[in-house]
Amino acid sequence: MIQCQALRWGAPGQPLTPSMDFQLPKGSLTAVIGANGSGKSSLLKVIAGLQKPLAGKVIIDVPRKGGLSFLPQQQHLDRQFPISLQELVAAGFWGNKQTPEIRSQRLKSALEDWCLTGLEHRPLMALSGGELQRALLARLSLAEAPLLLLDEPHAALDELGQALLWKHIHAWHAEGRTLVVVCHDLAAVRQHIPQALLIKSSGCVLGPSTDLIRQQLQTQVA
Repeated sequence: MIQCQALRWGAPGQPLTPSMDFQLPKGSLTAVIGANGSGKSSLLKVIAGLQKPLAGKVIIDVPRKGGLSFLPQQQHLDRQFPISLQELVAAGFWGNKQTPEIRSQRLKSALEDWCLTGLEHRPLMALSGGELQRALLARLSLAEAPLLLLDEPHAALDELGQALLWKHIHAWHAEGRTLVVVCHDLAAVRQHIPQALLIKSSGCVLGPSTDLIRQQLQTQVA
């Protein structure tokens, strides 16, 4: 599904890691962990095709239908843009040829699933951080992409929101989708995601989450 060959990324002339090779099979669930500034979000953008690598290449094998969906950090969203929460969520239908009736039913269901019912007509600037994050996740739900790239999806979520997030991540994984999740909550990674990619300036390691979390914590203490 995702294959990186001799990949290097970062600012021009300033690669964040040595050349990296790794492969994530179809249907895998992987956390991306590492210290602040290690390049986790940048890696996701490179995989999504939003940022060019400094060297090497990324090969993604996904069906034409659905492709991939990328969940950015909400700080990159213009909250002054004059649309409602419902319009933001409905943007997940982009490129979808379903009938208006089916879209209406699925939109209503997505709003209910993410506890957003009653907020449909609220403008973005009137939403709390958690409400906006759940709206972005609801939009992702409607896209039905086989590859999901999630950049800090837990950000701004309260206990209820985080429970909803992990419920949906496990459901998407059970459907056979491939998920790559940048996450700073190592306790949640240990509990919910069996495989991790640890990014360090000396290189990157792919392996069991529990082992790599221990390695990261030991590095921070040292």
